[in-house]
Amino acid sequence: MNIDFETHPKCYRHWRLSTAGQTATLTLDVDEAGGLFEGYELKLNSYDLGVDIELADAIQRLRFEHPEVKVVVMRSGKDRVFCAGANIRMLAGASHGHKVNFCKFTNETRNAIEDASGNSGQRYLAAVTGACAGGGYELALAADHILLVDDGSTTISLPEVPLLAVLPGTGGLTRIVDKRFVRRDLADLFSTTEEGVRGQRAVDWKLVDEIAPASRIEEAISARANAMAETSQRPDDAKGIALGSLDRVFSDTGVLYSTVAVELDRESRIATVTVTGPETDPPASADGLAAQGDHFWPLRAARELDDAFLHLRFNERDIAVVQLRTEGEAATMLAHDAFLDAHSENWLVGEIRLLWKRVLTRIDLTARSMVALIEPGSCFAGTLAELAFAVDRSYMALGPFEGDNRPEAALTLSAMNFGPYPMSNGLTRLQTRFLGDGAALQNAVHATGKPQDAEDALALGLATIILDDIDWEDEIRIFVEERASFSADALTAMEANLRFAGPETMETKIFGRLTAWQNWVFQRPNAVGEEGALRRYGTGRQPDFNTERI
Repeated sequence: MNIDFETHPKCYRHWRLSTAGQTATLTLDVDEAGGLFEGYELKLNSYDLGVDIELADAIQRLRFEHPEVKVVVMRSGKDRVFCAGANIRMLAGASHGHKVNFCKFTNETRNAIEDASGNSGQRYLAAVTGACAGGGYELALAADHILLVDDGSTTISLPEVPLLAVLPGTGGLTRIVDKRFVRRDLADLFSTTEEGVRGQRAVDWKLVDEIAPASRIEEAISARANAMAETSQRPDDAKGIALGSLDRVFSDTGVLYSTVAVELDRESRIATVTVTGPETDPPASADGLAAQGDHFWPLRAARELDDAFLHLRFNERDIAVVQLRTEGEAATMLAHDAFLDAHSENWLVGEIRLLWKRVLTRIDLTARSMVALIEPGSCFAGTLAELAFAVDRSYMALGPFEGDNRPEAALTLSAMNFGPYPMSNGLTRLQTRFLGDGAALQNAVHATGKPQDAEDALALGLATIILDDIDWEDEIRIFVEERASFSADALTAMEANLRFAGPETMETKIFGRLTAWQNWVFQRPNAVGEEGALRRYGTGRQPDFNTERI
């Protein structure tokens, strides 16, 4: 079954989204029978990937369709339970690859909440009423403020280690120490205590920000939401734009969008993703942006590229290599970049830039070998040049190709390559590329706006290998065949290590450390074996652990 990442509030089965002035409410009311796969029920507001697909959609729509919203309240629609976390039966029955990709997607979704708060002024309040365990608490951790009902029974917990022999999969361990600054010894005690923590102790340990008695909880939620709204820089009078359905057609050989094409060669295990640059000039002013709505090329292309990479991640897991190509007029692409740069203070332009940041980060975090093919007629300019810096290596065509009357291959930098699209490490891709080599970075800055041919791009360090038309096809074929012959596990580990040079952040810890460890833990018999904790949970039988520490 192919997993579809496109949805709409009218189709939600698990979330209710409502807005009232400057406040939106996201209510989690999971349909027990609405699991993405058969074999489990989503009891106690537990979730699977389908629940998080809806959440990701809601977060995106709040940013683009509701600029008036300054605070988002996340709460439960069920009595006595906020969220029981990821569904254990789903985890026990899912393939290893699905479990790991599920954890990665849920982390990216929670990062989107934090990005909305940190960069868009759309603050999040988690109103925890009822049991809040595992991934439920991790959902709350993504918020700016956690308000916990003090009713003598509501607890928060991260019980994965003692109960399931796995880790809190959506960054819980990292967020409690790096975001909430919980003391290490208290974090250790909390993460190994099945029954969790409640009331004033949760505040004292910095696990929540505030408690309120049940008799005053609604009053406290309203007061806190209003106070948080006062700190938001969201515009008061902006009008949102509707995010329509993606223009896409699926076939046995790929997916065709309006600006993106995915071609699949499953026999060779290659996916070729081609992005077509804008065909028309940007609006003359920011006032004309609203008229284009979600058809504005940078917004449309970002949404389509994001959907394409999610499709490859979840539905084409045997693909070894993703080849990234572009086509179009570099001058028109650079005109759109100039528009995005000149109107960065406009709320909608700001959201589009932030969306590109998140999409490019999604590409960075995709477990595939990736290569950019910079060919005659390509459009690796500005924002699209970021694709050439996100991949593991790039090949650039040298000079004209026989029988090809398209312009020679060129790569052009713009202001968008030097700040708006930081990676998970907080650096731009060029800063990461030239880590420790300030002179090379300055040379790139000086080259901004000037098309670089293959020899110039190689000299500037913007291309990995340059090839003439005689060697082009053979060298690309050899690279792909070699890459496909290596161990997928070793490549995933190698690429993830090499892609994030420089400083460590909460995001790099989550995706570098946690994802790697969770990947390992999810394959160990202690968790997923027939006698492991995930298999035996709820049966009344204790797991039988291999006690060797490795």
